[in-house]
Amino acid sequence: MPTESKEETGLSIVTAGMVVIGDEILSGRIREKNSGHLAAVMTAIGIDLKEIRIVGDDEAAIIAAVNALRERFTYVFTSGGIGPTHDDITADAISKAFGLPCDHDAAAMQLLGEFYAGRNIEFTDARKRMARMPEGAGHIDNPVSVAPGFVIGNVHVMAGVPAVFQAMLDNVVPTLRTGRVLLSRSVHCPFGEGTIGEPLARIQDDYPDIAIGSYPKHDSGRFWTEIVLRGGDEARLEEAEAAVSALVAELSA
Repeated sequence: MPTESKEETGLSIVTAGMVVIGDEILSGRIREKNSGHLAAVMTAIGIDLKEIRIVGDDEAAIIAAVNALRERFTYVFTSGGIGPTHDDITADAISKAFGLPCDHDAAAMQLLGEFYAGRNIEFTDARKRMARMPEGAGHIDNPVSVAPGFVIGNVHVMAGVPAVFQAMLDNVVPTLRTGRVLLSRSVHCPFGEGTIGEPLARIQDDYPDIAIGSYPKHDSGRFWTEIVLRGGDEARLEEAEAAVSALVAELSA
């Protein structure tokens, strides 16, 4: 288990590390967003994010990074590499890091099978890959695209798509030992992420202590975005909420 230092008050410090996985991050093809969101959430709930590593789709590199961080910190979070393609190797790498077999999880297979059957979509071998995880791992629910992440030991393995990563993290936070309660507010936005992305990023810059997430929604051909703000300081959270609400009102005018 990771060792933890003590603050002068005698209270234990809860620490975290992150491993960002993906060749597309290192090549610059995709701009990495998940580490910033994780950092804001960890700060808001009183967990000290100590280190972030970025590695490619390389099994040995993933194993080395995860094993190094899980020995040093209370929690480890990973993003990326749990999709349906051949280069999504995170589940295999995490399994080897823990010395466990990696196989199709029965509950995940049922969840995904029902999801695709309900949409008359073939549950292909590639899609079944998203049900693979280390033996004995617990699920991290995915309310966006169903395929679960997983937790094994102190390592939380989540998707690389920002909206899915944020949704999974929402389900992880209540299970963590934290320094303070995470408060949240939500703002309905009738516009897509393409419209609100840049001005929302500027608000995030103004409120680095508030985690601002955006969740695309659709129903009966209608598309909108739910903007969720999270933080540990109620006054700051209300200020940020007011700024986001003003942005939505300005765009709607």
